Amino acid sequence: MLKGVAASPGIAIGKVFLYTKKFAEINTQSIDEAMVEDEIAKFENSIKLTKEQIEKIKEKTEREFGKDKAAIFEAHLMLVNDSEFHDSVKNMIKNEHVTADNAVNQVIEQHASMMESLDDKYLKERAVDLRDVGSRIINNLFRIINVNLSELDEKVIIIAKDLTPSDTATMRKEMVLGFATDVGGRTSHTAIMARSLEIPAVVGTGNVTQSVVGGETAIIDGNEGIVIINPDDATLKEYEEKLNKYKMKVEKLKEFKDLPAMTTDGEKSMLAANIGTPNDVEGALKNGAEGIGLFRTEFLYMNRNNFPTEEEQFEAYKYVAEKMNGKPVTIRTLDIGGDKKLPYLNMPDEMNPFLGYRAIRLCLDEKEMFKTQLRALLRASAYGNILIMYPMISSVVEVRKANAILNEVKEELDAKDIKYDKNIKVGVMIEIPSAAVTADIIAKEVDFFSIGTNDLCQYTLAVDRMNEKIKDYYKPFNLAILRLIKNVIDASHKEGIFTAMCGEMAGDPLTTVILLGLGLDEFSMSASSIPTIKNIIRNVSKKKAQEFAKMVMEMSTPDEIEEASRKFLNEITAD
Repeated sequence: MLKGVAASPGIAIGKVFLYTKKFAEINTQSIDEAMVEDEIAKFENSIKLTKEQIEKIKEKTEREFGKDKAAIFEAHLMLVNDSEFHDSVKNMIKNEHVTADNAVNQVIEQHASMMESLDDKYLKERAVDLRDVGSRIINNLFRIINVNLSELDEKVIIIAKDLTPSDTATMRKEMVLGFATDVGGRTSHTAIMARSLEIPAVVGTGNVTQSVVGGETAIIDGNEGIVIINPDDATLKEYEEKLNKYKMKVEKLKEFKDLPAMTTDGEKSMLAANIGTPNDVEGALKNGAEGIGLFRTEFLYMNRNNFPTEEEQFEAYKYVAEKMNGKPVTIRTLDIGGDKKLPYLNMPDEMNPFLGYRAIRLCLDEKEMFKTQLRALLRASAYGNILIMYPMISSVVEVRKANAILNEVKEELDAKDIKYDKNIKVGVMIEIPSAAVTADIIAKEVDFFSIGTNDLCQYTLAVDRMNEKIKDYYKPFNLAILRLIKNVIDASHKEGIFTAMCGEMAGDPLTTVILLGLGLDEFSMSASSIPTIKNIIRNVSKKKAQEFAKMVMEMSTPDEIEEASRKFLNEITAD
């Protein structure tokens, strides 16, 4: 039995497919002058083949998951097409008389190592991309073909050191029962994809690949973060029963997906979905979402070489608004920066990009870009119930500046007699501690709050949630986080506005009762989590939730609060 991170809920039992990759052995011997042109030709042919492969993966990913999920392969293509990269490899072959594979390996490794040494999450992720593409180019030089996960012909549990974006994009999803990996955390690519696909997954086990042989039986418990290799008959029987119970539970949850998220004493909460593209609306409606609590607009700006037009944006926002048929659609204005950059927008290199020039700070500077988006949003509001939300607010000053620009756009539309919702609601994301502390001031200027707990936790606790070495310090149950959440909710209610939450805590069953008790008005999450959270709310009274929240707010440590939450959750959902 191995313990890892519970990355995606569910239980899987099946045959192990040990996914290992063959890598070419780099030829470090020097070459003669006469061989230089042949090596350069080999490199150019490999680049051509690599480009074709990545374009196919990108198209498949975009078709099945949408443009935002395919963005990673746009970055891969940019590297493959990078003339500076080509020149560096060719010059090394010419000047140092090394083989093409040796030159590619050295150039890739130089850049990747440099990126990894920087304290910058965005650049560290690019190092992974560099090595992924570099391995593909080198393998193509030697015509090495690795096992293609798109060709799986039986249902298996995939065990791997890690799964790259290329791996998860190409795998034959209906044949994958579950994942288990050596590395990764809850916010790693593998974990995110597993949750998106609703496949049980355990990541960060440390050494699962060293503990298993292909063809053996394994159990993946994505609820508890456990992997069991070669279970005995008793354990197998136990988990078969757990699996059947889990399947029954999932089916039962579907039965009341369209019922209200109402407590046993009649208090109703709003359950909404987070989406990244218009294509995600179907999944939101299928799972009983009462609205869209976060529509990320970055997909419109990525995978391209210029800004999206006002018309392109208008059509995307209008489509979602009409599909939701009057249900609220909260659309976040552009949140570029930090881990998301645009090749056509000149952004500075920063020591701390997550604390830097991004989101609303960028939009207030790039006024015409911002106005284009606001015009599209306002025009689309004539076709549904749209709410506008500004990200990365640190004080009331940014709210006033953003609203002044919004009012300019409204006046321009009025002058042209263009229709829009004159009463459109405008809110802000509370994800910076300074905004949470001064929520009483900001509440006077907006119509609603939405708490982004992923960044709020990261900034409050000074923990990079992508850094595996300090992942244990990332504790949403930390009392500092809960106090900030309470302060935001109380401030909003005092001013007669509502507070939503669109961060990961909103979809975590262990935090549901606490948030309900603190008075959270709207929970917005991955669509697949909605039935589970709705079930919890329908099994508790608002009075009991308030009492429980008051009790945990008097505890001292995150572990105490988490354990109490787990115990309480088991009591109210025992059946």
